[in-house]
Amino acid sequence: MSLPMRLRTSLGLTLALTVGLVLGLGAFTFIYGKGFSYFVDDPAACVNCHVMKDNYDSWAAASHRGVSCNGCHVPSGTAAKYLSKARNGWLHSYAFTFRDVQVLRIRQPNQRVVDANCRSCHARLVSDVFPARVRAGRYCFDCHKGAGHGF
Repeated sequence: MSLPMRLRTSLGLTLALTVGLVLGLGAFTFIYGKGFSYFVDDPAACVNCHVMKDNYDSWAAASHRGVSCNGCHVPSGTAAKYLSKARNGWLHSYAFTFRDVQVLRIRQPNQRVVDANCRSCHARLVSDVFPARVRAGRYCFDCHKGAGHGF
């Protein structure tokens, strides 16, 4: 049993309009929210969001200002890097759209990424200390709070 031509045309038009609306709104939101900034490695791009201004300013004054945001906050490896960026971009977009967010707090999965990047960059420096002298479950920034941002 097939649908009448008129109903098929109506359903096709409804589907096309729905897909077009979703894609159009998605593109507008991506461009308006400067979503392209998630694809670059320029720390100034992180400031497109006003809640990151203090983080950027403190990073610029700290000892790690030569390292980009991605150097600390994104895992190495292309797939892991863009998966992390997509996940965080989604979470940031959701938070700014549906919540009154004034401060971003780093979550545990991202804390592990930052800690792994600390240990990777400073491997020779910490080889004598880690893991023998550091308790499990502790992150580098538990003791070195101001290293990346200078807070």
